[in-house]
Amino acid sequence: MTTRFSGQTAIVTGASRGIGLAVAERLVADGAKVVVTARRQEALDEAVAHLGGREYALGVAGHADDLDHQAEVVKRAIDTFGSSDLLVNNTGINPTYGPMTELEPAAARKIVEVNCIAALSWVRQVHHAWMKEHGGAVVNVSSVAGLRPAPGIGFYGASKAMLTHITRQLAVELGPDIRVNAVAPAVVKTAFATALYAGREEEVAAAYPLKRLGTPADVGGVVAFLLSDDAAWMTGQLLVVDGGVALTSGF
Repeated sequence: MTTRFSGQTAIVTGASRGIGLAVAERLVADGAKVVVTARRQEALDEAVAHLGGREYALGVAGHADDLDHQAEVVKRAIDTFGSSDLLVNNTGINPTYGPMTELEPAAARKIVEVNCIAALSWVRQVHHAWMKEHGGAVVNVSSVAGLRPAPGIGFYGASKAMLTHITRQLAVELGPDIRVNAVAPAVVKTAFATALYAGREEEVAAAYPLKRLGTPADVGGVVAFLLSDDAAWMTGQLLVVDGGVALTSGF
């Protein structure tokens, strides 16, 4: 589509499908090389093929909160494509659904570990290996669930509110050469969000002023904008990508 990311390399976590894959697809279309991560190598191999093959993409399997995996991904990005200019923290988990009083402490800790601490650690890895000397841009994938109470996914929302604050803090600490922003999607039609709309998509979409749920590409385009020089004077911002639902009575 464009060459605005020509000569740049992006790391996109949680990118074997859904929003992460759509982000990677848009970045490749705009000239970037991408390194995509997820837990299963087979799914990543399929994603790499979808993105045009090894000339454009590399898939490295592992757990997002594993420090050794993070270090390997960053090293392989630099060794394979020559840089590590862009980072998209897309990995997120929500293993439970229900009131927070029913949430097991171990599950709560894991949510924070993956959704917040791992995201921070990915930034630290790319900062030390590349961005500190060369600059770069980061986008964290937050959620509208972090903007106000969200029944059933309350602690997930709390973790995303924390991620948004981490984004703003990093923007202050890493400027002027590294920009850090975030996006907050509402319900996007992915496997991750299926429980929020399955069997009642029309009913859920009725609350949205745009009268439809999001698609991964809807988020991918906004993430690409934030990473690009078109957003060169933006940092520490949270862009809500929600079809207008935050303007209405519920998510």
